[in-house]
Amino acid sequence: MPDLTLYHATPSRSSVVLWMLEEIGEPYDIHLLSLSAGDNLKPDYLAVNPMGKVPALSHNGTVITEVAAICTYLADAFPQKNLAVPIGTPRRGVYLKWLFFGPGCLEPAVIDRAAPRKEAPRRAMLGYGDFDTTMDVIAKAVEKGPWLMGEQFTAADVVIGANIRWATIFKLIPERKEFVDYAARIAARPAAQRAEAKDKELAG
Repeated sequence: MPDLTLYHATPSRSSVVLWMLEEIGEPYDIHLLSLSAGDNLKPDYLAVNPMGKVPALSHNGTVITEVAAICTYLADAFPQKNLAVPIGTPRRGVYLKWLFFGPGCLEPAVIDRAAPRKEAPRRAMLGYGDFDTTMDVIAKAVEKGPWLMGEQFTAADVVIGANIRWATIFKLIPERKEFVDYAARIAARPAAQRAEAKDKELAG
């Protein structure tokens, strides 16, 4: 029995962790939940994640929730996969910045654009500041490529890249060359392709 179990619903944010697990390449089990059936709000799952959200990951009895936290954890837990910047190296700070930028700035900016408020909020009230600046910062980071940390693909690319790819598909971000090229590089990764195929199989 694998040491890793992903509590997963398809399609959902847990697909990001499914991709990360494919990048790690270690055996894992999937505990499939149906959000439409309310499996995520049943006592058994609330005992795993009281927030009633997916994903959750169990690793040798330790449960981790929140996409960026899980991806960070997996990259550190399996350092031989070279998906993290090691603790103690200066580049670690930039790497962590991007891991937090995903859920802290990029995702809220895109969601606010997709479901706008009746009245525009003051810039200072938003953790990401404003949409255009958020887009400019990411575009500049990926324009040279191939990845956020240069030549090294990391868990930060899983977190940021999944959001960029999703937002590109649904036309929630500008169709800038930087984003289109970055999304194409992500789509070409074998692990991303395996995760997408597995998600389609599970959805069927």
